Formats: sequence, C-alpha cells, structure tokens
Amino acid sequence: MSAALFDLTGKTALVTGSARGLGFAYAQGLAAAGAGVILNDIREELLQESVQTLRSQGYQAHGFAFDVTHEDAVESAFAALEAQGLQVDILINNAGIQYRKPMVELELEQWQRVIDTNLTSAFIVSRAAAKRMIARGQGGKIINIGSLTSQAARPTVAPYTAAKGGIKMLTCSMAAEWAEFNIQSNAIGPGYILTDMNTALIDNKEFDSWVKASNPSKRWGKPQELIGTAVFLSSSASDYINGQIIYVDGGWLAVL
Repeated sequence: MSAALFDLTGKTALVTGSARGLGFAYAQGLAAAGAGVILNDIREELLQESVQTLRSQGYQAHGFAFDVTHEDAVESAFAALEAQGLQVDILINNAGIQYRKPMVELELEQWQRVIDTNLTSAFIVSRAAAKRMIARGQGGKIINIGSLTSQAARPTVAPYTAAKGGIKMLTCSMAAEWAEFNIQSNAIGPGYILTDMNTALIDNKEFDSWVKASNPSKRWGKPQELIGTAVFLSSSASDYINGQIIYVDGGWLAVL
C-alpha cells in the first residue's frame, strides 16, 4: 500500500530546463517511479541526447525544445503536446540561470533575464498547465524549484534571490487559487548541490570550505538526493500538501 502512494504509473511529467543537471535528475527520478517524462530545454541537440539516454534505460521520454520565458512559445508547445495526445499531469518548473555580480555593477538586462527565466517562466508555464488541468477536472501537481535564497540572502546574487523569494510566494498564490481544483502546488528548495551551475563555487577552495563548515552535514548535496522529494510531491502521497516549500539542504537553514 505504501509503495502505491508513490507510484507515478500512468502520469506524464513535464520538467523544464531538463537536458542536464538537476532537471535531468528530476526527470530520471520521476521516470523510475513510473511516469512518462517530457524533457524541455532550448539546447535542442543536448535535449535529444538526454531523451535518448532515458529511452535507452527503458523509460518513456519525449523532448520539446521551447523557451519557457516566451508566452507564445509556451502556448504553442502545450498545443503541440495535446496534438500528440500528451497531457501534463505533473509540472516541475526547474529552468533557471544565475549571474554572480555585485548589485552596483549589475546591468538591468542581466537582472531582467534572471527574473524572466527563474520566476516569470514558472508563472507562464504553470498557467498553461493549470488551465488544462482545471478543464480536464482530474487535478495535477505543480512543483516549483526554489532555493536557500527563497529564505536567506547572500551577496552578489540579488536577482536570483529576488526570483527565488518570488517563487516561494508564487507557490502560495498557486495553492490559494488552484487547490479547489485538486491541483497541489509546492516547491523544493535545494541547498548547495554538486551541479554544473555551481562548478565555479565548488572549485573555489574558500567557498567550498565555507559550505562544508556552515552546513551541519559538512558536505555538498548530490543531485540524486533531491529525487525523493520530487517523487513525493508528484505523487498521491502529497495530496493534502499545498503551498509549501521543502528545503533539501542538509540542515543549512536550521542553523543560520
């Protein structure tokens, strides 16, 4: 019985920004739990390579290359999915970028690009998914990807912090409006994880030492350590959880 709570067989999940990194880990984890997965990225060649990797592992996978920050592209992508008989039961808004620069040196274009990619895209894609979930009357799951910076700020990442703080409250707003339609909207707040996006920080001995010293777990997290939370929030085990953010950070926020 408990295993059935986490079984995603028959469900289809769309994961944005999933050609590599954490997005691919989420997609692979949901596929292992039984879901068909739709990978998304703007890097089409890389995207198709990742789709083939999942298919070679025996999973049902599709790839759709579209820019999640463009409203028309998102609507066209959902129309194309429907034309292929694919409905999105689970959405993970993972697409994101980062600029590390002091605010006094930050260009408005850089600020806007981070906000558009990390926050506005979650609104655009979730709106498209939720409209269809509501029309079908079968509910659904929306998982936004937050961060430690949804709760705590650090220097040189102001637009990222603003966007991830916005993700936390956007998630609450989704719950406030869509819970009555049996749509559960929640978020995951990863801690410092060993990913390509963090390569510069991992290779920085001073920062690496700070991460390990400030975290009760004394280490960086691994991408696969986020999969359990993603599967949980995608499954019927979380049907009465809504508007929450679960931090997967080794205890970092607990000791600030």
